[in-house]
Amino acid sequence: MLITNIGELVGIVPPGVRRKQGEEMSHTGVLRDAWLEVLDGRIASFGEMSAQVPDSRDGKVTDARGGMLMPAFCDSHTHIVHAGTREGEFIDKINGLSYEEIAARGGGILNSADLLHETPEDELYRQSMERVREMMSKGSCAMEIKSGYGLNPADELKMLRVIRRIKESVPAIVRSTFLGAHAVGRGYTHESYVQAVIDMLPEAAGLSDFVDVFCDKGFFTTEDTARILKAASSCGLRAKIHANELDVSGGVEVGVSCGALSVDHLERTTEAQIEILKGTPVMPVMLPSSSFFLGLPFGAARDFIGAGLGVALASDYNPGSSPSGDMRFVMALACIKMRLTPVQAFNALTLNAAYAMGVEDVSGSVTAGKRADLILTLPGWSLTRLPYNYTTPFIRSVFAAGMEI
Repeated sequence: MLITNIGELVGIVPPGVRRKQGEEMSHTGVLRDAWLEVLDGRIASFGEMSAQVPDSRDGKVTDARGGMLMPAFCDSHTHIVHAGTREGEFIDKINGLSYEEIAARGGGILNSADLLHETPEDELYRQSMERVREMMSKGSCAMEIKSGYGLNPADELKMLRVIRRIKESVPAIVRSTFLGAHAVGRGYTHESYVQAVIDMLPEAAGLSDFVDVFCDKGFFTTEDTARILKAASSCGLRAKIHANELDVSGGVEVGVSCGALSVDHLERTTEAQIEILKGTPVMPVMLPSSSFFLGLPFGAARDFIGAGLGVALASDYNPGSSPSGDMRFVMALACIKMRLTPVQAFNALTLNAAYAMGVEDVSGSVTAGKRADLILTLPGWSLTRLPYNYTTPFIRSVFAAGMEI
């Protein structure tokens, strides 16, 4: 495929650049009046229309008609395998109940676990695929999906099998995370459930790319988290941690000490934790749509960038605290509520998000040799206009590995 007459080709990154940090977050490579060539599902070459445009080699030629071409979004934190909705809790939130109060009444994650337990695996797959298709239609071509609504061995494995089926069914990149430690399952004491999660790890590891723990107030302690992650490491699973959604939990420190790929939910973070993250391979991840839906603080991403760190953004798509997988809305919240520039937010949604799910070598930027995971916009769009006109349709085509979806 050859795409010609691109108004702006954005997100150009040299080979070998794995993530952006500090001042790098404020820059992205741009070509105007450009073309891009795709061979065998990968970006082969690109350049300006005023230079030599390659022959189409009898492939498809797409005239961008001045539209912007950008890397597809990468969503490094989702919970989209779940059954039904939690609409009733939406009314509870409107009436003033907090996330913790709903959970303490037996709702929240436990409510989703009950629904999932009663849902046959094929139906769970069908419902989850609806959300995956929705995400792809909105421009996400790489996504991480967590378990965590099973909370017992049989149902956690059911979720992981569904994620595996999704991987096999779609052209998007899918990464699987075992989040058995999402809440204490019904019928367990806290200690017995921590041990049950550890006992699940050998079988879960065969279906997972990562492991996660909800290390936060009212859920799992730093000691629980370190114990689970140590056992997971022996099974070959690298960590991605829910760290600071409800409180400054200590999850950042555990994540750094355990070599986590990312520490997520940094809606509440101290200066000391920012210092701890400096010089490490750990990617800080913030979830502004969860802050929006729950009325929580928005992460201090500008402080992280000012300290020389990178930041990734994700949707947290789930039935209780962020029932949306629209990464363009995440970008708008990052700009409007977190005061990131459009370029900073864009880098957080693409290359850095790819890094946070371990796929930065194959997706997340316009780089020769990477998958052609791309969004072609309608004419007249720019990075600044995406969060500015944040509800106006902007997508003309989405390509996953060069295939229009």
